[in-house]
Amino acid sequence: MNFVPAVQPPGSQDSCGYWFVFQGDRLLVRPEDRDIRLPLCERLQSLGVVPLRTQYLGTLGGQGCYSAELPTEAPPPHGMRFEQLRGLWGSLPEPLFWIAGRAFQIMDWDRNHQFCGRCGSPTENRQEERAKVCPRCGQIAYPRISPAVIVATTRGQSILLARARRFPHAMYSVIAGFVEAGESLEQCVRREVQEEVGISVTNLRYFGSQSWPFPNSLMVAFTAEHAGGEIRIDPAEIVDARWFTAGDLPRIPDKISIARRLIDWFLAGRQPDYPQSPEQEGGDDVGR
Repeated sequence: MNFVPAVQPPGSQDSCGYWFVFQGDRLLVRPEDRDIRLPLCERLQSLGVVPLRTQYLGTLGGQGCYSAELPTEAPPPHGMRFEQLRGLWGSLPEPLFWIAGRAFQIMDWDRNHQFCGRCGSPTENRQEERAKVCPRCGQIAYPRISPAVIVATTRGQSILLARARRFPHAMYSVIAGFVEAGESLEQCVRREVQEEVGISVTNLRYFGSQSWPFPNSLMVAFTAEHAGGEIRIDPAEIVDARWFTAGDLPRIPDKISIARRLIDWFLAGRQPDYPQSPEQEGGDDVGR
């Protein structure tokens, strides 16, 4: 990506930069034919908008990148509109899409930590790192990241896929869940699979990770093998779960997610001509 993160902007802002401007959780974009463009300017005021807050992100190819928050009532500039970030996958160039995810998380953290959570005093930005500090009690708040595991569980020539209640249109995916306090990633994998579908797993292997800015997750992916038990779903979370072979897959997630990369990894191992990118390869063994 050639993106270089930074906390402090250059001394003078005298060149155009990319602006990731949010109203709520929607990103300001300019549609041009079949492409989607971001504001590229020195200052947002040149577009006729006044942000509540701005944050410096770093540089992409030498150009500055900034995030900003607009008031909820602010109309978009002429020829521009607000779009849900996730819906821009495939329309916005991929490097800009993932920087937009970073921009949203930093903007969201900034607006949610204007006051100290311990004593209620107004916070200040730290100069040397991405953090808020309370000048009264010294409490420091960093951008929130919520780790979650996601795991592709196989049994011979089959993969376990489940349909969660929150999924649209009968989509199925691999098992995922948030890491709890005091829990290792491996413990979380075993607990989530046991809780959601009632089986035990073994041979856990690290697969990869992905920032997931909806709103602030870090997805840590594993592969695993079925160790025992029959599927018994948790009806509060899961509508259906089954073992699927490569030839009878249901609707699965799109290519934006590491969930799809896990499923593609499974398919590549069962279909020799199935395309597999290097980042879809499994990682080192992390134990059992």
